[in-house]
Amino acid sequence: MTDTAAVDIASSTASSLADPGHGVSFDERLLRARDASRVLATASGDLKNAALEAMAVGLSEASEKILAANAKDLENGRANGLAVGLLDRLRLDESRLDALAVAIREIMVLTDPIGQSVRGSRLPNGVRIDQIRVPFGVVGAIYEARPNVTIDIAALAVKSGNAVVLRGGSAAENTNGRLVEVIQDALGSVGLPSGAAQTIDEFGRDGATRLMQARGLVDVLVPRGSASLIQAVVTESRVPVIETGAGVVHIYLDESAREDWATDIVHNAKVQRPSVCNAVETVLVHAAAADRLLPGVLARLAESGVTIHADDATRAIWPDALVATEEDWATEHMSLDISVRVVDGLDEAIDHISQYSTGHTESIITESVSSAERFLAEVDSAVVMVNASTRFTDGGEFGFGAEVGISTQKLHARGPMGVSELTSTKWTVRGTGQVRG
Repeated sequence: MTDTAAVDIASSTASSLADPGHGVSFDERLLRARDASRVLATASGDLKNAALEAMAVGLSEASEKILAANAKDLENGRANGLAVGLLDRLRLDESRLDALAVAIREIMVLTDPIGQSVRGSRLPNGVRIDQIRVPFGVVGAIYEARPNVTIDIAALAVKSGNAVVLRGGSAAENTNGRLVEVIQDALGSVGLPSGAAQTIDEFGRDGATRLMQARGLVDVLVPRGSASLIQAVVTESRVPVIETGAGVVHIYLDESAREDWATDIVHNAKVQRPSVCNAVETVLVHAAAADRLLPGVLARLAESGVTIHADDATRAIWPDALVATEEDWATEHMSLDISVRVVDGLDEAIDHISQYSTGHTESIITESVSSAERFLAEVDSAVVMVNASTRFTDGGEFGFGAEVGISTQKLHARGPMGVSELTSTKWTVRGTGQVRG
């Protein structure tokens, strides 16, 4: 589809939405992003890194304004009854801003993926063919109450030569506005088009709907947030979607699991930051190890204020637990709540995960090599672990600096998405006058 055709479609499907703050229409923002994407696609690695350094410096210089805007969003969120988990995701402080700057600089030192050869060969007639990485072009993102995502996606997009259009939701509108100002100023300061980063928060839900319909102007759309938000985008979007997923995450305590590992790993996976998608939501334990493992595991969780939802076998060991319902097994609590079930063994654990998992992250705690290898091979999730906390499923922890999201689909991107996952490929063919016979 040509750019002109795309604009005609956008104009005909609905009237242009005016930006009440800057007088720039919705369509114009997407066109600016499209134009900027062409510049970024051929920008040098040094120039893109200079923009990222300016972005990191800008966060520090604008920290007072950013935190003031965030305080306003938090105040509005509490007044509107925003859930505790979402308030935690919304909150920024000096340490979180510093962490964002660190993440940007970690992205800077990554290898620039653009132009990398994926594979290639020389044909018998001498023609050289290569498959190389190229940017998507314009990446749209729809997310909620997560201002860190504004920086993460923008930084990864710049590194991978993409423009971004951001819909961060009303809960974080003030914070995101300040962050986009920092990003745009950083781009402009090194001679890159500030239009490479756009926010459409001012257009509200209508803007999100228009973004999902902007096929031809937006190349790919990434939703991050609740299961309902992600499902709405997947269902309604005409733009290709890379689906991130909710985190109904499991840890299975095998018969041979060490008690100290089980206790420490489950506690870390639940308590360190319960509002995030890689926090554990369900613990499964081998029946032969339940009496040995559960008292210590559950006592440590209870000491940290975790509410335990359990089946009858677990409640026989821990009577203070609430009765687990069918809904609990399929729930991403995003809070200090956890579901616990005793299973007959590895087969039943895998069956349970297959039924209730969202395909995000699962971990087994075991000293059995055969159990570990079966778990790795048979559990069908984006990330499968042995003897490690599920909190490690994270772009920063994987060495990506940050992440666009954690994809639970099975297309080109699965698991934490870094710069390489924001690229497509094209084929280049170099000849010396050859024709096909």
